[in-house]
Amino acid sequence: MNLVSIRVITDDVARLVAFYERATGLRATWATEDFAELRTPSGTLAIGSTRTVPLFAPGSARPADNRSVIIEFLVDDVDAVHRNLTGFVADFVKEPTTMPWGNRALLFRDPDGNLVNFFTPVTPAAVEKFAGVAR
Repeated sequence: MNLVSIRVITDDVARLVAFYERATGLRATWATEDFAELRTPSGTLAIGSTRTVPLFAPGSARPADNRSVIIEFLVDDVDAVHRNLTGFVADFVKEPTTMPWGNRALLFRDPDGNLVNFFTPVTPAAVEKFAGVAR
């Protein structure tokens, strides 16, 4: 089994896609005006409109209502990313901080309030753990 994507449901796909394109430097692939994907070598962030929710089950997902999931991206230099996003990201939750498990992490919220973590492994154990993951 492989985890292939995380899907975020939003009322404004274009706004959220534009945000993630700017924050990650990735270009989205659009399937329809209601669905786009930002692909990385190890997984995909899918962004879908609330208009797609009834295709799964009516009322099964609500936009801008997440307080339990963190969307995480491995980056080469989290401090450089922070400098690049300053002035663009409206809600930094935590400035770059080295976490007890060895990653230097930057936490912020996207325009829908979803928590996003950009991180860089900095301890030998964390560097080794992510050595084979493409960035």
